[in-house]
Amino acid sequence: MGAGAIATLLLIFLVLIGVVVIFSFIPVGLWISALAAGVRVGIITLIGMRFRRVPPARIVNPLIKADKAGLNISVNQLEAHFLAGGNVDRVVNALIAAERAAIPLPFERAAAIDLAGREVFQAVQMSVNPKVIETPLVSAVAKDGIEVKVIARVTVRANIDRLVGGAGEETILARVGEGVVTTVGSAESHKHVLENPDLISRTVLSKGLDAGTAFEILSIDIADVDVGRNIGAQLQTDQAEADKQIAQAKAEERRAMAVAREQEMKASVQEMRAKVVEAEAQVPLAMADALREGKLGVMDYYNLQNILADTQMRDSLAKMGQGKGESGPLMPDKK
Repeated sequence: MGAGAIATLLLIFLVLIGVVVIFSFIPVGLWISALAAGVRVGIITLIGMRFRRVPPARIVNPLIKADKAGLNISVNQLEAHFLAGGNVDRVVNALIAAERAAIPLPFERAAAIDLAGREVFQAVQMSVNPKVIETPLVSAVAKDGIEVKVIARVTVRANIDRLVGGAGEETILARVGEGVVTTVGSAESHKHVLENPDLISRTVLSKGLDAGTAFEILSIDIADVDVGRNIGAQLQTDQAEADKQIAQAKAEERRAMAVAREQEMKASVQEMRAKVVEAEAQVPLAMADALREGKLGVMDYYNLQNILADTQMRDSLAKMGQGKGESGPLMPDKK
């Protein structure tokens, strides 16, 4: 094979590589598909998307879908939403669903809802087909002290105008639970609640619980009502037990104070006895001083000792008589 043939083959190979590179960079097939669908998208626009790192298929295919659905959406709007981090295909699906359901939803609002992190297509579906949310078991106490357990089902519809900045399902459930507690708590008896469960739904629904939320409450239905514990009696029992413990504590405090007072009195008695003993110990000293000073004679001292001995004897006889009983003094037998 000559040098000319090799050069020709090399040229053909380079041309093929160039064509492959061009067709991989320039989405000619996508441009042809758009022309076939009647959507005018310039080839320069598609090349510009490549430079802006935007996949052309992510823009052109939703544009074709929107055009076939009769929506007036431009390439720039879709590309700007994609560059902002949105889901172009989901927004277009939501716009088509809203247009079929006669729900006014402009592209700017749908894009804002999508960028806010909400499922715009699911919101449109919820506007057409309302969603039922079941509350957890709500426990409330009527005025008679009986606990009432309530489970409610809330039927909501998405509010497109309040999807951006509106509260979610958790707020709806919290408000409904609060309304149930308020309604049951204002009832005079739990029997009245059991007889009229629709009173709860009417009262709660009239409070406008969907204000500031992304939903519109259509109905609140009571799914289950059950009687729980007697909270009033339990509270009274607990209060009585607490009062008893307080009274016992106060009684124990008074007993401890009495015991302490008794010990103080015993200590005072011992102290007085010690003083008496101390005073009695001073008597012999005083008598000795009187004898030395001549103020007391020896005979006077002897007479005092006799008196003391006589007194001690009389005390001994009296104690012996008490030990033998109350029968009186023993008399000698007469023969």
